[in-house]
Parts: sequence; structure tokens; C-alpha cells
Amino acid sequence: MAERFLSNAINRIDAKGRVSVPAHFRAVLSSRNTQELYALRALDCAAMDVGGPDLLDRYEQRIEMEDPFLGSADDMSFFIHGDGAFLKLDKEGRIVVTDFVREHTGITDEVAFIGRGRFFQMWDPKQAEAHTRAVRQRLLAMRQAARGPERME
Repeated sequence: MAERFLSNAINRIDAKGRVSVPAHFRAVLSSRNTQELYALRALDCAAMDVGGPDLLDRYEQRIEMEDPFLGSADDMSFFIHGDGAFLKLDKEGRIVVTDFVREHTGITDEVAFIGRGRFFQMWDPKQAEAHTRAVRQRLLAMRQAARGPERME
């Protein structure tokens, strides 16, 4: 089984604008021989989706499945390539938190790293906490709805 990005961590940004990618995420990247990260502004939240070249490859494979005459491939390419950037891991496992990242996420002095299986996300910690609560509430509501009124507690 391939390694996955699991768990979460909050790391402080240093005076030079760098943040250490969590050690357990670096281990996954190392196992994939990844030094350059692809980062995409998440479409539906103030986070960056981050992974290796395989993440970009996955998106590009999806674009290739689209009918080029319908325009969806153009829209997808505009988003995937225009709202994406490469982030370089230095020898100490740090990346620079660029203006590109900060503008979309609201990150200032700390980064919340959230594992998402094949990729991870970078968030402002307060926004990540609020999103976590909202996700848990939605999942709980789904569970309660699936149980039906007789089983709700």
C-alpha cells in the first residue's frame, strides 16, 4: 500500500518566510522521491492543495478526458495551470510561503498542514479549525439522517 498524507500539524513560519513541512509528510514525499511540490488554490475553500507531480498529472489526465469542443477542458486547464504553482522543498524540508499562497489562504505566521490521503492542504490554522468543525457537523448530520428518526440520540 502506498503511503498517504495522514493527520495534521501546525508549524510556525520563520523570519525568512519558510515553514517546515511536517516530518511525517516529508517521509511520504521522500518515499515518492519528490522535491518539488505542486500547489493549487483549492476551488471551494481558503486552502492550498499540495502534492508531488503526480497530483498535477492526475488533474491533467482528467482534462484530457474532456471534449475539447465543449470548453470544459479550457476552463479546467485555466484553473489547474493558472491557479497552480510549484513550491521547492529545501534540504531541511522547508518551503517558502509565497504571496500566491498567502493571498488565497490568509496564512500569516503559522501554517496548518492537513493530510488528505494522496495530497495535503495548507491552511490558516483558525480557518482550518472552523472548517474541521463544519465538516464534522455535516458528517454527523448525514449519520443521523441515515439512522432515521427512531435511532437518533
